[in-house]
Amino acid sequence: MTITLKKTLIFVAVGTLLVANTSFALEAPKGRVILTVSGNISETNSSFGAQFDREMLMALGKQELMTDTPWTEGINTFNGPSLKSLLEAVGANGSNLAVTALNDYTANVPSKDAYDHDVMLAMDMNGKRMSVRDKGPVFVLYPFAKDPSLNNEVIHNRSVWQVKSITVE
Repeated sequence: MTITLKKTLIFVAVGTLLVANTSFALEAPKGRVILTVSGNISETNSSFGAQFDREMLMALGKQELMTDTPWTEGINTFNGPSLKSLLEAVGANGSNLAVTALNDYTANVPSKDAYDHDVMLAMDMNGKRMSVRDKGPVFVLYPFAKDPSLNNEVIHNRSVWQVKSITVE
């Protein structure tokens, strides 16, 4: 699934010819970009970092999580890729993730949470695509039902919905 593209960009500045090689290792999104990952990453597909459409995210490995949340009623079934699979796909190298929502709310999420708690990037709830109105298109979701100790203010603040970008620091 990884395609390497090499582009040569030529810039003319004050009579000097500069040549820069830019390598993009991830496939370019074919649909609407819903998530951009930037910062300390080794795999990119644009000058902005790594951009993903819905299909690219789901191709990282769709998982299922049945859990309650403080923001929904009862136990719901969520589907989407794991945060861990996203971090691996972009070659993330950092201990913190600055997760930013469409309204510019930003939470700091330790990278180790992706591995320690099987954090999901929920994109579907009860078989339906999560819209912006329903906390989508991407919702950082912890397994609250599996580990009730996660049901606290710190983790609630890390559970960002309507995610638009993640910066690896």
